[in-house]
Amino acid sequence: MELIDLGSVAKREDSFITFLDQVCDRFELDHAAYAGSNPVAGTIHGYVNYPEPWKAHYVKSGFHRIDPTLHKASRSIAPVDWRRLERDSQFHQVFRDASDFGITDRGLTIPVRGPYGDTGMLSVTRNCSVAEWDKLVAHIIPELQSVAVHVHDTVMRSDVLSRALRYPALSTREREILQWVAAGKSQQDVGDILGISHRTVEVHLRSGREKLYALTTPQAVGRAIALGLIYPL
Repeated sequence: MELIDLGSVAKREDSFITFLDQVCDRFELDHAAYAGSNPVAGTIHGYVNYPEPWKAHYVKSGFHRIDPTLHKASRSIAPVDWRRLERDSQFHQVFRDASDFGITDRGLTIPVRGPYGDTGMLSVTRNCSVAEWDKLVAHIIPELQSVAVHVHDTVMRSDVLSRALRYPALSTREREILQWVAAGKSQQDVGDILGISHRTVEVHLRSGREKLYALTTPQAVGRAIALGLIYPL
């Protein structure tokens, strides 16, 4: 699944991040994150108030594909305390790196089911002892579940999400190749220009067509131009 950081595309991003900060202040938490999945678009979208270096490392490492806090909760109807997560290689891979950025594995993810197959997940963390964590969770979880529903419904209704889903997250290489094709270059030409193989060009074109819901490359080019992802020459 593709990862869309709504904070990077949203005009109202500050209000969502501020809300997560307020959740942390209200419930005495360190960090909060919202992640939602759209089964039709095949995307994960979200907001987090984690430190920027951890966000960048998380995205670069593709951790959304293996993050057990997301995948376990997406299959659950009840809140998932991270202590219930299996300590497998994926868990250790994510949280070993997280600890280097000051992110604890003491956390909770609350799943929310939407009426259209959409799923939202509100995750919160606090670096504290097990006893302190258990006491905190018991105290805040009823209200935190209501907060999770509110966040998910707000994001699903927002223009932020609709914009993110309307504009596919093409990679830089996919846009680059489609731009050259729009300029009238053949796949062989594009490969020579970019110094990559014809097969690699086709792989990126196929991926671009899928993201743009296009059956042919000309259709993908036309749709990318219409969306302002590339420009006519």
